[in-house]
Amino acid sequence: MENILAIIIQLVSGALGGNAAGALMKKLSLGTVLNSIVGIIGGGLGGQLLGALGVGTTTGGVGIASVIGSILGGGVGGGILMAIIGLIKKAFAK
Repeated sequence: MENILAIIIQLVSGALGGNAAGALMKKLSLGTVLNSIVGIIGGGLGGQLLGALGVGTTTGGVGIASVIGSILGGGVGGGILMAIIGLIKKAFAK
């Protein structure tokens, strides 16, 4: 059950991170819906990557470090993937 909670936190944080990155980088923004979708994907990937590296996770139970790690991993992963996709879109538009 703890894993499901961590994944949900990562996905929501990813959506927020994708939209925050889109707001900060207007030229790379994909629009609210696509920023959210790409952010959700990036949040899941970023959170899982940090989990695999053992960053911000605790063994047994939901701890504050696990929640903070999920938020940071999801938010940063969502923002980074949105920026990458935005750069690719911009490159193909030329």
